[in-house]
Amino acid sequence: MEDRFGRVINYLRFSVTDRCNLRCRYCMPEGKDGRKPRARLLTASEIEKVARAAVQVGIRKIRLTGGEPTLRSDILEIVRRLSNIPGVEELVMTTNGMRLTQLAVPLREAGLHRANIHLDSLNGAHVRALTGSDCLKRVWDGIIAAEQAGLLPIKLNMVVVRGYNDGDVVEMARLTLQYPWQVRFIELMPLGEPAWFATKHYVASQETRTRIEDTLGPLVAESAHEEDADVSGYRLAGAKGRLEFISPVSHAYCHRCNHIRVTADGRIRLCLLRDDEWSLREGLRSRDPASTLAERFFHAIRCKPYGSQLAQGIFPTSRPMAGIGG
Repeated sequence: MEDRFGRVINYLRFSVTDRCNLRCRYCMPEGKDGRKPRARLLTASEIEKVARAAVQVGIRKIRLTGGEPTLRSDILEIVRRLSNIPGVEELVMTTNGMRLTQLAVPLREAGLHRANIHLDSLNGAHVRALTGSDCLKRVWDGIIAAEQAGLLPIKLNMVVVRGYNDGDVVEMARLTLQYPWQVRFIELMPLGEPAWFATKHYVASQETRTRIEDTLGPLVAESAHEEDADVSGYRLAGAKGRLEFISPVSHAYCHRCNHIRVTADGRIRLCLLRDDEWSLREGLRSRDPASTLAERFFHAIRCKPYGSQLAQGIFPTSRPMAGIGG
C-alpha cells in the first residue's frame, strides 16, 4: 500500500530480540543494559501473526534484525514460520555473523534467502575497540560459511566511525576486487543515549568515497536496486563486487523510503530516526483477530512521517539502535 506521500511500503524490518553478544559503541548505551524482560518480547507464534498481518497490507520483504537475531533459541522456527507465509517474496537477516558457522546451513534450509553481515574493519584491534570483542576471525568464518551455504549475495555492513575505523575503508573496499560481495558503508546515526558518540565521530559518505577513490581509482555509479531505497551503488574498475553507501544523515532518502519496523517488544516504529511508535503487543495478547492487526498496520502506514527531524536538531531518544533493530 501507499502512504500519504505516495511511497509504496512493502518492506518490514522485524527485530526479534534486543539482546546482542557484542557491545558496539554506537549501538549500546555505555555501561547500561536497556534490554526488555524476555516476557515482553514477541514469541515465534506472535511474530508469525504480525508478519501475516503485514503481508495483508502489502509487505513483501521481511528482514529479521536485533540486537543479534541468532541469539534467539527459536530463530530457526521463526525463519520456517515466516518463509511459509504466502506473499513473503524475500526473507533476509542482518547479523553480526558470530554464530553463522553453526547456523548458516540450518538457516538456509529453514527458508532464509540471504544475510547482511556486520563487519566494521579488517583490523582486529579496531574491531575490538568498537565492539568490545576479539571477534574478527569468528565473523570472517561466519561470512565464508554464509557464502558456502548459499545465503547470497553476501552484503557486509560497515559503520564508519571517525577515529576508530575511518582509515580502514580502503581495505574494506578492496574486498570487492576479490569477492563478489556488496560492501556497504553506513553513516553513523544519532539514536538514543549513544547519540553523543555519533555526533562526535560522524563521517559523511562523501568523505569515505573520496578516501576510497584517492587510493583505488574512480567509482562508477550503478543504478539502485528497486528494493534498496536507502542505497547508492558504485563499482571499482574490474571489481567482482559492489560498493554501496547508506547516507541517512548527509543525503536522506526519505522520499524513497519503502519500509517500516516492528520492535522486538511488538511496536510499529514508523521511522528509524523518530520516536513515533504504535503498539501491537497488547492486541496480540488480548486475542484480537488478525484483521485487527492488519488495520493497525494500515493506519500506522497512513501516519508514517515524511522523514526525520535531524535538520532541526531533534534526535530520537526513546531507544538505542539495539532496541529498534537495524
